[in-house]
Parts: sequence; structure tokens; C-alpha cells
Amino acid sequence: MALKKIIKSEGFRKILCRLGALYIRLVHFTGRWQVVRGETAATYWQQNKPFILCFWHGRLLMMPYCWDLRKQIHLLISHHRDGQLIANTVAGFGFAAISGSTSKGGAQALRTMVKTLKAGDWIAIAPDGPRGPRMRASDGIVSVARLAGVPIIPAAYSMNRGRILKSWDRFLIAWPFGQGVIVWGEPIEVPRDADTEMLETIRLHVEDSLNQITREADEMVRREPVEPESTVDIIDTEAPIS
Repeated sequence: MALKKIIKSEGFRKILCRLGALYIRLVHFTGRWQVVRGETAATYWQQNKPFILCFWHGRLLMMPYCWDLRKQIHLLISHHRDGQLIANTVAGFGFAAISGSTSKGGAQALRTMVKTLKAGDWIAIAPDGPRGPRMRASDGIVSVARLAGVPIIPAAYSMNRGRILKSWDRFLIAWPFGQGVIVWGEPIEVPRDADTEMLETIRLHVEDSLNQITREADEMVRREPVEPESTVDIIDTEAPIS
């Protein structure tokens, strides 16, 4: 019981977050990194034009180092305890947090993100979080982009040294002293007057683009690519129990 209390304590959680941030820095500074199409985001940074950075939940670990830390960015995180741990870990890299979801009960989070983007800051979203399905984009990210009038730019990282966990998102934990790569995709625009059919087409485009660059990153470091959750599995999961 005493051990459980310690693990759940605020002090222990703070230590975990600090250790997590130190580990991310260790992986970055001991690794050999290549950035592919980084000029895409750099153009927006130089012109102070906000956009939505998107990446799969399983590739969150090294995302702080894909970013120009001089530019204020806000990461959408869940209200769940795991989300708060993530928020406190990336806070050390200058990432602010917006609590909520792009799918369920996320009206307040959506309004906050739109307001943040219109104020000139940037937003980061893992569109398959917080619980999946893996590597399938929710429609919330497209709605935010349409309302704020900003593009979505996908990014992914991979590393030859590391381990894919058996979690729902197949989280990649990179190891120090490896060869890593950060791959950027092309900006995806969402017209303000887009109807429901067009929004769905763009959502699929975001999903396909993210899957393509994630596979590209894995193949560049000779890592076996992680596959998205199959649509058959999604249908089976959502089917009512009779």
C-alpha cells in the first residue's frame, strides 16, 4: 500500500517527468539525426505563420526536437493521468498544454485551439490519441484547421535503435547512440467553406500522409514499419454486443 501511495504521489510523478525529459535529451544529443523536408516547416516559422503540427501518438517521444523551440507551441493532451504526465514532460521543452480531445467532449478544447492559432501560436495534435484506433485520424484536427484557417503539416520520427512497445499505439522508444530521422510532410489546406464530404476527404488525406511519412522514416533507418489498425478491427471493436 505504501508503494502504491508513493507511485501515485505528485512528487513521484514530477520525478518521472524530469527523468523522461532528461532521457529525451540524452537520445537526441547522442544520436545522429537527419531531417527530411525540414524547409517546409521552416518557411512557416520564418514568416510567423501558425500551423497544426500532427504526428501519430506512437511517435510522440522525440517530437520536441522536430520543433523550433523559439516558437510557442501548445500540445493537445487528454485529461487522463497519462496525458498529464506527457504534458509535464514536454513542458521542459517549452510545450504548453491544452487539455481535451479532438473526438469526445472536445468542444472546449476545440475553441481553445482555434483561439490559440488565431492569436499566432502553433498547435500540436496526435490525431489518433488518446486511445486510438492506431494511426487513424479523427476528424477533430480537420475541424480545427478549417475554423482557424491554418494548414496541417504532418511529421514523423524513427530510429534504428529502440523498441516498439505492445501498447495500442505501438509506441516507439528510441535508444541513445542511434541513427534517427525526422520526416516532414507537405502542408494540407482545409478550405473554410469545406462541406462534410470534403472534410472527410481531407481527413483521409491527413491520415494517408502521416502513414506515408511514418513508413518513410522507418524505412530510412531500416526499421520494420508499424501498420495502422485495420478497418476490420475498428468495425469489430465498435460493433454492439448482442
